[in-house]
Amino acid sequence: MNLMIVEDDPALARGLQVNLELEGYQVFWADSLKKAFEINDSQSLDLVVLDLGLADGTGFDFLKHVREVGSRLPVLILSAQTDEDSVVKGLQMGANDFVRKPFGNRELLARIKTILREPLLRENQLRFGEMILLLDQRVVKFRGNDISINRREFDILTHFMQRPGVIVSRENLIAAIDKDAEIYDRTIDSHVSHLRKKLKDNGVDTIKILSVYGMGYRIEKYDKK
Repeated sequence: MNLMIVEDDPALARGLQVNLELEGYQVFWADSLKKAFEINDSQSLDLVVLDLGLADGTGFDFLKHVREVGSRLPVLILSAQTDEDSVVKGLQMGANDFVRKPFGNRELLARIKTILREPLLRENQLRFGEMILLLDQRVVKFRGNDISINRREFDILTHFMQRPGVIVSRENLIAAIDKDAEIYDRTIDSHVSHLRKKLKDNGVDTIKILSVYGMGYRIEKYDKK
């Protein structure tokens, strides 16, 4: 799983990174709001550990952005701002948890694992705009109507809908849909092209899978004019 630490204290960030990597996570570090946005746009992240006090903005700015684009990316705030107003604000803006500094490494790791486990306990479906994926049944619905797509197309769509508004690279897409098969960039492009056509042919006019030159793909919602 891919985690991002947004923290402007290099020593603290490095300590966190080492501990999380020992647990088997791949960890990216952003020491600024700008870097956090860059990593979020270029990587398929599973969770963010977010400091609030940054030189070029606040962690609230990052949290506001990811929630406004519809992303359900789990966010754990880790901050020295321990007043009740900051905690309540973070949770109301969509943070999954708030841990006060100083903190215990074992407690932090337990909270991270709990957050990452939560989706498995929720209703087994994804929603994005007017589209619903029933994951157990592998069914796609748009405005109540079923859309027939194949296994790989379903896996691709699932990966996109788990990361709305986030750029997903071809490499991450390949790893996500089938780790055992030999799939290449052109094959992925073909699968995405077929998926787009099937969605369009079935009247999906408020959701688009966009190509991002040199980087990959991104799913977005659109208001029908």
